Amino acid sequence: MAEALAVVGIVANIIQLVDFGSRVLKRLEEYQSKLGEIPEVFRHIKAELPVLLDALRQTKAAIDAGCMQDETKKALLPAVEGCGVQIKALDDVIVKALPASGDSLARRGRKALGSLRYDAKVEKITAVVRGYIQTLTYHAAASSTLRRSADRALPRPAPSSTVPFRRDPHFVDREILAEIDCRSQQSASRVALVGLGGVGKSQLAVEYSYRVREKSPATWVFWVHASSVARFEEGYRKIAERTKLPGWDQPDVDILRFVYSWLCDEANGRWLIIIDNADDLGVFSCPLDRYKGGKGKVSSNAAGALLESLPQSPNGSILITSRSRDVAFRLTGSYADIIRVHPMDQPHALALLRNKLEGSFEQDDAVALVEALDYMPLAITQAAAYISQRAPRATVSRYLQDLRKDDRDRAKLLDIDIGDSRRDGAASNSIIATWQISFKHIRRERPSATRLLSLMSLFDRRGIPESLLCGHYQEDNDASSDFEDDLNTLVSFSLVATNIEGHQFEMHRLVQFSTRKWLELQGELEGWREKYVTLMDDSYPVGWHKNWKACQALFPHVQAAVACRPTNGGALEVWASVLFKAAWYASEMGSYHVAEEMDRRALEAREATLGGEHPDTLTSVSNLGSVLEKQGKYEEAEAVHRQALETREKVLGHEHPDTLTSVNNLGTVLGRQGKYKEAEAMLRLALEGYEKVLGPEHPSTLTSIDNLGLVLERQGKYKEAEVVHRLAPEGYEKVLGPEHPSTLTGVNNLGLVLERQGKYEEAEVVHRQALETKEKVLGHEHPSTLTSVNNLGSVLESQGKYKEAEAIHRLALEGYEKVLGHEHPSTLTSVGNLGLVLERQGKYEEAEAMHRLALEGYKKVLGHEHPDTLTSVSNLGLVLESQGKHEEAEAMNRWALETSEKVLGPEHPDTLTSVGNLGSVLERQGKYEEAEAMLWQALEGYEKVLGPEHLSTLTGVNNLGSVLESQGKYKEAEAMHRLALEGYEKVLGPEHPSTLTSVNNLGLVLKSQGKYEEAEAMNQRVLETRGKVLRPEHLSTLTGVNKLALVLRGQGECDEMNRRAL
Repeated sequence: MAEALAVVGIVANIIQLVDFGSRVLKRLEEYQSKLGEIPEVFRHIKAELPVLLDALRQTKAAIDAGCMQDETKKALLPAVEGCGVQIKALDDVIVKALPASGDSLARRGRKALGSLRYDAKVEKITAVVRGYIQTLTYHAAASSTLRRSADRALPRPAPSSTVPFRRDPHFVDREILAEIDCRSQQSASRVALVGLGGVGKSQLAVEYSYRVREKSPATWVFWVHASSVARFEEGYRKIAERTKLPGWDQPDVDILRFVYSWLCDEANGRWLIIIDNADDLGVFSCPLDRYKGGKGKVSSNAAGALLESLPQSPNGSILITSRSRDVAFRLTGSYADIIRVHPMDQPHALALLRNKLEGSFEQDDAVALVEALDYMPLAITQAAAYISQRAPRATVSRYLQDLRKDDRDRAKLLDIDIGDSRRDGAASNSIIATWQISFKHIRRERPSATRLLSLMSLFDRRGIPESLLCGHYQEDNDASSDFEDDLNTLVSFSLVATNIEGHQFEMHRLVQFSTRKWLELQGELEGWREKYVTLMDDSYPVGWHKNWKACQALFPHVQAAVACRPTNGGALEVWASVLFKAAWYASEMGSYHVAEEMDRRALEAREATLGGEHPDTLTSVSNLGSVLEKQGKYEEAEAVHRQALETREKVLGHEHPDTLTSVNNLGTVLGRQGKYKEAEAMLRLALEGYEKVLGPEHPSTLTSIDNLGLVLERQGKYKEAEVVHRLAPEGYEKVLGPEHPSTLTGVNNLGLVLERQGKYEEAEVVHRQALETKEKVLGHEHPSTLTSVNNLGSVLESQGKYKEAEAIHRLALEGYEKVLGHEHPSTLTSVGNLGLVLERQGKYEEAEAMHRLALEGYKKVLGHEHPDTLTSVSNLGLVLESQGKHEEAEAMNRWALETSEKVLGPEHPDTLTSVGNLGSVLERQGKYEEAEAMLWQALEGYEKVLGPEHLSTLTGVNNLGSVLESQGKYKEAEAMHRLALEGYEKVLGPEHPSTLTSVNNLGLVLKSQGKYEEAEAMNQRVLETRGKVLRPEHLSTLTGVNKLALVLRGQGECDEMNRRAL
């Protein structure tokens, strides 16, 4: 009796509910047709209500046909009653929230505002109704097929898996699996793996599926491919087949709703669904009646979507793989449930390569290969398959070499598609083809985002600034495009990432490369290159110090522009301009090799577009000559400067300022080669031209004066050089002011020539004046300021103020390292200067370390044969000699000599200095005959190249006197020392420290001959003058006291002198 009442009750309730629900639905439809759009929450329930009524009708039909068991009827009665409660609640909300046609405007306004309070209530009603739809639909579908399948009913199958891929024995574990497992423990969990195509999302899902089955054999695991509605439905059909749902193979069955209902029934046990390749939101949001052409089971007013076929049942969990973060969010409902899958780290990438390859390979090659492949699992797997397929001819090293060739070879490798049974058969195994799927999708859905991606693919992959993107990629028909929306699309597909602040972006190098190849296939690459080059030319400033910060930030992107050489003449000229400015900055930073390459490319482009005689072309020629000079390529630099000069004389005339600049540049490089007379003649010619054309006070004239002073100084013409160097800063101060950088450079040069003459106190004052003004005008960290710091340290060292000098040199070094970097030539010079002052204090080990550090830096940055490198070799040789490491010192000096002869020639002053240094170290080892021969060679060279009165020549005379004395050739030695002394007194004056050293040396050779009175006079002169010039506590003064004591000892009068030395 109770069962019959239950049947009557449920049928009656359904009849009443269908009638009442139809009326509520009609009210919603009338409101929408007469008064316009309804609020969004009401649109949702309006879509669900027809489905609910249909489910109720199907339930009544199953009861009427006798297909439903009594237990099911009783179980469904509370659900039917619950439906009534929810429809009644909905009707109440409609009355209160939605205005009727007869309501006044005021009442409509109040209802509109009040409707916001009912959003949560309507959403709750919608959620509950969906649950009832699931329950009713499942039981109605099962009951309708019960009678047809009763005669062939099968026992419930054991849980199993529909994953279509074998487990990968080479799988490399990542922490992501543990994160998936942790998040999937929650009831009705949905977790999404999001990342680039080929990053390993599906492989992670496959491995996870096998681990779930191992851990819980009672759990069903289902695989659904979501690249299209058809494949999604195919996945659900396989679920129905595997679970043996009754009637699953009937032609009229709604397989999506059928499987959905089964998944919602907790009695069927736990399950995991993997939704793979859920990249297109359109697949999930497309109405099913539209997909089925209106012929399916779904009525036109009850059309759902695949999104509604994903159950939220407590007995199941869903794992999604997607390239799109936005799609993943729509499917999971929360960004917190999205796990970003990034490329592997290096250890995991190497492990994957090792697992996929058989046989040994070089670790360094493997590290380089996985880095070149951006640690992308698909790219690594394909590379390993390619190598294995073609072994032994193909190796890791050879693949890497091919990958590093031009774009054509790289594209050929990356586009190879070697089949992989563990990937979806419809998916390409080519990394380029894989990403081009995303490109095509974005172009279809949001063309403006594709243009943004196109522009970004030409930048350096890191630090892409937002300021150079906004407004630079849109087209005229992109008026409605929004940068934030375009960027979000690219970020969603993991094609672009942002930094912490969100104002700079980065891309994987292979994504950039694949984008460019895609643009090339579309015939659009050349156009984007021209846009990029123009953008760089508009944005990149010239290489003045005030622009260094901007230059540094954009320099990597300008380097990327080198590969964007346009074919169009106008764009090519713009490209040359970009490289010209970038080469300027690179040269300032000491990156001479980079600067040379850019200068050469800019020159070639300007010659092609402007011709060889255009002023801009000749400026490029001149700049190339300058950067060659900085690398020590003096002969080539001279040839380039001569080319610029000859063409400028022809095109612009002999007196044009640009022509005079070429004369000046040529004079400078001649001076670098030790061709001082020719250099002086050139610089005087430039000066005369500037004075005539621009006037004696023009800054270019004053710079020419300064340059002339430098070459005079190198020739030992110190007095004339001093006059010239005083003239330059006076002119600068009058024309530009006392604080102008050019004025301060002139002051700096004056300080240097004063120091060379032994006028240390005046030189110190001048250097301190320059330093204080530079700190005020340019700041403490300007390279010119640091040069003044360095020069002050040197003049302090010359006065024996070693501790103060060391502190100053350390300050300069810290500044150079901070501003210019550890490898800039100026920084390395500072390292060497610190080494010299450490050596003067007897801190030989620390000095040696500094000189070795400088030498390694020079070799790396400037090359083994650069003159500055060879100077560093000589400095290291000196400190090794000071420590008694004579053999190593000799090897260093021989290396410096051989390379100088090769690079600079046997008569260059630097080469002759190397000859002299080698002679000195041979003398220390007692190899007197060989030492004497070397010192004679140096002296003869100095006299020929520099003249008999040059300081280097006099130093050669002095050194030769010392080695003659060591051999007991006292008369010959005395003659040499007297000759040296006469020269020093004439050139430097009687009180210069070098003169006093010569006096001291003469005193020693006199003492060796027993001429004690004359020797005593010499040493007394040294002692008195050094005490006056260098202060009593200077090391040279104390050395003089000690040597005088040695002379007096022979006369028995040494006690007082020994006390003074102590």
